[in-house]
Amino acid sequence: MKLSGFVPLLFFVTSFIDLALAQDGIITKRVQFASGKSSSTMKGTLKGDEIRDYVLGAKAGQTMRVTLKTNNGANYFNVLPPGSEAALFVGSSAGNEWTGTLPADGDYKVRVYLMRSAARRNETAKYTLAVGISADADAKVEGTPYHATGKVPCSVGTDPKGSAQCSFGVIRGAPGHAEVHLAAPGFDVTVHKDQLRVLTFAGATVTSRDPKEKVTSEKQSDDWSISVNDFYFYVIPDAVINGG
Repeated sequence: MKLSGFVPLLFFVTSFIDLALAQDGIITKRVQFASGKSSSTMKGTLKGDEIRDYVLGAKAGQTMRVTLKTNNGANYFNVLPPGSEAALFVGSSAGNEWTGTLPADGDYKVRVYLMRSAARRNETAKYTLAVGISADADAKVEGTPYHATGKVPCSVGTDPKGSAQCSFGVIRGAPGHAEVHLAAPGFDVTVHKDQLRVLTFAGATVTSRDPKEKVTSEKQSDDWSISVNDFYFYVIPDAVINGG
């Protein structure tokens, strides 16, 4: 998904620091911007089931732009918010370029990987990853009322929970208060504006704009599990709600 509203940045190659090799096989690297710069470009190679997390700190309201150029069509990236594995962006379903307004302060992960089928074949990917963060912490995604947009895990009916991705846009209020607009799987919240479900978060309460809808919610760690009419299911990272 390609979103506008990002100040063009001069990408350059910079160094990064190897932090750790996680027990699950994910190599984590801290991205460092050179003094006075707000972007970085990293080159790397993946083989098989190797995964790399590029970690960088940012503040709520800043705009992040990520692009991935690769010689392997099964090579993608996801963007994960602070403290959550529920991705804001999933490249395998939305492409290899993303721009969005960040929902919360903290460390974001740009996860680079090969699709499972390619990993099983032990394929190799050579890639160039460009990451930039704007300085404007009050910006909204251009042409929308949203402080952040992206995708969250969702499902419909008897489909496995979280088996799809739903486009969302969030309008934040006071801490713990937000309005989350959700499109159906395969639709875009910025395009299909008359076909959205609107959930309102107010502290520990989650309600629907449509009074006929039955909403149940449960907070699990840093994620909200939401059920609407026992038929539509969503996972909303707490970072989406508490963005500033």
